[in-house]
Amino acid sequence: MPTMTSHKPGSFCWVDYASQDQEASKNFYSAIFGWTANDMPMQQGGVYSMMQKNGQNVGAIMAMPPGHDGVPAHWNSYIAVDNVDATLNKAASLGANVAMPPMDVPQAGRMAAVQDPTGASVFFWQPAEHKGAELVGDTGSVVWNELLTKDTGAAGSFYSGLLGWSADKSPMSNMDYTIFKNGETQAGGMFAIDPSWGPVPANWMVYFAVENCDATCEQIKSLGGKVMMGPQEVPTVGRFATCVDSQGGAFAILQPEPRP
Repeated sequence: MPTMTSHKPGSFCWVDYASQDQEASKNFYSAIFGWTANDMPMQQGGVYSMMQKNGQNVGAIMAMPPGHDGVPAHWNSYIAVDNVDATLNKAASLGANVAMPPMDVPQAGRMAAVQDPTGASVFFWQPAEHKGAELVGDTGSVVWNELLTKDTGAAGSFYSGLLGWSADKSPMSNMDYTIFKNGETQAGGMFAIDPSWGPVPANWMVYFAVENCDATCEQIKSLGGKVMMGPQEVPTVGRFATCVDSQGGAFAILQPEPRP
């Protein structure tokens, strides 16, 4: 797949992982997805590990920031925007809570984060030199971002009002599934958290493409992770599983249906 050199505003452009054990996380995900790490020193100390597939950036892994010792390891999803400050102000006016005020990452870009009105965290990225992921949708890279929430109505209204996304219902076997579109391009999905799952917080789940879902699930388990749901088929989409890594961080894998 060709290298991505830009991401349309309103589309997911980047993911990174906040880890309680950065080296362990790098080893875990490198073993599963065939990644290599390019460690970039950060001004505040430590390194930001750019994770690459065949030399192309797919995401990053970093140590949990100081003062966040009790925060579970987790993936962050970033949406490209033209103006971080304006987007943050609009998000706040639509009921979001500001989790991180705008800040510059020297030479790379400008970022901020909110919790949407249903509690899910999402980041905004205004690119400078760092445009985002260079590989998307191919094996070992992000293939989908999906919102799990207890209030799909409030979440749909928020993202539509903030980013201009349309929200199209796509009924699935035992749930109503929403496809968000950024113009004519699919931007992500959404479905309601089932109360039977227990205390699952609202979150944006990151899906990574794999060649063989079942084999990857076995590898995840062998490396200390767990398979929480699946593998199972979604007609016309592919075979997926929801997993947690060796530190308890949630992610999903998808073996896409072969393209016609």
